[in-house]
Amino acid sequence: MGKGLLPPGAGDGDHIEPVDLKKALEERYLAYALSTIMHRALPDVRDGLKPVHRRIMHAMRLLRLNPDQGFAKCARIVGEVMGKFHPHGDQSIYDALVRLAQDFAVRYPLVDGQGNFGNIDGDNAAAMRYTEARMTEVSTALLEGITEDAVDYRLTYNEEDEEPVVLPGAFPNLLANGSSGIAVGMATSIPPHNAAELCTAALHLIEHPDASVEELMSKQPGDGLVQGPDFPTGGVIIDSRASILDAYETGRGSFRVRARYSVEDQGRGTWHVVVTEIPYQVQKARLIEKIAELLVARKLPLLEDVRDESAEDIRLVLVPKSRSVDPGLLMESLFKLTELESRFPLNMNVLSRGKVPNVLSLKDVLWEWLEHRKEVLVRRSRHRLGEIERRLEILGGYLIAYLNLDEVIRIIREEDEPKQVMMARWSLTDNQAEAILNMRLRALRKLEEIEIRKEFDALSAEKGEIEQLLASDARQWKAIAWQVHKVRRDFGPEENAHLGARRTTFADAPDHDLSDIHQAMIEKEPVTVIVSEKGWLRAMKGHLNDYSLFTFKEGDSLKLAFHAQTTDKILIFTTGGKFYTIGADRLPGGRGHGEPIRIIVDMDNDQDIVTAFVHEPKRKLLLASQQGNGFVVPEDDVIANTRKGRQVMNVRAPDEAKHCVPVQGDHVAIVGENRKMLVFPLAEVPEMGRGKGVRLQKYKDGGVLDVKLFSMEAGLTWQDSADRTFTRTEAELTEWMGARAAAGRMVPKGFPRTGRFG
Repeated sequence: MGKGLLPPGAGDGDHIEPVDLKKALEERYLAYALSTIMHRALPDVRDGLKPVHRRIMHAMRLLRLNPDQGFAKCARIVGEVMGKFHPHGDQSIYDALVRLAQDFAVRYPLVDGQGNFGNIDGDNAAAMRYTEARMTEVSTALLEGITEDAVDYRLTYNEEDEEPVVLPGAFPNLLANGSSGIAVGMATSIPPHNAAELCTAALHLIEHPDASVEELMSKQPGDGLVQGPDFPTGGVIIDSRASILDAYETGRGSFRVRARYSVEDQGRGTWHVVVTEIPYQVQKARLIEKIAELLVARKLPLLEDVRDESAEDIRLVLVPKSRSVDPGLLMESLFKLTELESRFPLNMNVLSRGKVPNVLSLKDVLWEWLEHRKEVLVRRSRHRLGEIERRLEILGGYLIAYLNLDEVIRIIREEDEPKQVMMARWSLTDNQAEAILNMRLRALRKLEEIEIRKEFDALSAEKGEIEQLLASDARQWKAIAWQVHKVRRDFGPEENAHLGARRTTFADAPDHDLSDIHQAMIEKEPVTVIVSEKGWLRAMKGHLNDYSLFTFKEGDSLKLAFHAQTTDKILIFTTGGKFYTIGADRLPGGRGHGEPIRIIVDMDNDQDIVTAFVHEPKRKLLLASQQGNGFVVPEDDVIANTRKGRQVMNVRAPDEAKHCVPVQGDHVAIVGENRKMLVFPLAEVPEMGRGKGVRLQKYKDGGVLDVKLFSMEAGLTWQDSADRTFTRTEAELTEWMGARAAAGRMVPKGFPRTGRFG
């Protein structure tokens, strides 16, 4: 490298400063994190705004875009914000501006937009050169008194201008419009609320500063207190009052919001479900797309079609498969699989007093807003007091001038320095003398003196009132209560029915059986379930009867096969005494040899399948182990909700579970490996939820070979190897009748050589 190419001082190493990399990274990252938290992501608890929104409001005020004035191009507003206050990209500013104008995104829009500002389908707004905007009444409430020294100002990023640190915030914006943002290591998510309810709660808090969060929450509809979120898109919240209360007390929680729907009669017994409100922040077009995808994937067997008939209002039409479908079940299946039900998180992480990030409760947020309003009131009052005192000073000078008019005129005409002479003659202040010298000749009319006296008296009275207000805490709170009353009236349902009326309602979730909902999400189709000797499972489409056509891996063969529907639950009983539950729709398909059961559920390697069958609610089962123990168990008690299964029969090696027979009839016939048969009443076998059971038959060696339940009235039947059926009546079975746990007698003549009942 040539010598001239080296930077200055690069050769001697004197200008190099060693820096601890870890410390430098920590400092820089902390600075970035703080900047993100304070100046980008978290809203201020006092006015509910982030810096970008505050700067947009301030710039629109400077451009005089009041609600009663004309609109201005959004490009002009964005340029003003970016050039003077917000050193970020124009698109990010415009996106923030657009959101403030969307009535489906913001409960009380702060911007009145003209042109295409996007829609609930998720379409973007038109470019800023095409759209126009001005402030709304809510914005003017937030800015009310900003010119009266209500808040502090700070220098802008280039130190050429000033911007407000916070807005006066006469409107409870943080909770009314909500907020969301992700900072570094923390996030915020606040749903919108009803402004009238917030004002009622704030008034209650002014009267009872020690009120709990529970006292600020509505106890019955109509009491005007906070019921919960009030989303701009409506919907129904289905959380319990206790969970809503807990969320507001801790500042953390979530709300389950469902779409609002009604069932429309189409005549002749047919009907459609019409959805008129969807959950907050759900894009309608994406929602319909998802429902259509599920329809194609056959995940919604109760639904035939979905149509979007929306114009200004939302109208989604859901057509059922048939008129016999239960509308409640149809909707439950949609709520489970789509965004027709969504969760909105609550995390009231805000900048407390504009400085400290903190998770606040509902009471804390309202109280900090009220304290801010009190500070604004005091500052505005002091500002007005200063103005009055300055004006009274000048009016006092005018009155002296009127009393000594001829002398004043003489001094002005004859003296070289009339100002000094007048100040010395009547003990005037500099301001008073200057005001007298600047008076117009027409102001010397007698009428003007009367006007000045009137103004002087009125201002003196106002000064006395303000001084009383500043001296009394109670008077200040009374004034704030009056202001909050005014906000409640202006933005409540009485004065402004469209904006003020509550949109989101509350309801309890309908009580549907979970298994019914699960079935409603599965297309009902016939299948044949096949279980191989080595424990491979599969479900072939249709009810097949020729089992000889099934193929298996080498060395494997058919253990059992039975017909089922895809909506059925399949119960599997193993030699370890465990039951497993698998939905027929979750079984591997008929292509190939299926999958080993150990992949589908957590089954021990040393266990095998005893049997598998379709679950029938209300049925009972008789379980028996190899060594002759058994008991009856209700089938509903053996359902397992996890892969681990449910331990029902307790067996210890070398014993193992061997039989699982549906209970029918009133007697049990049991045959041992020693070919001895015993018949005894079923009533002698206890019913248990879990256990080892009782002795069914006694053996010297060996164990149970087969068990059969039958009705004594119909007799005991069995089949031999030639498929001939034999029946023994009660009289013919006397020899084998006995008590439970007896040894029994050798099987009757003609009993199959296999020792099984067939």
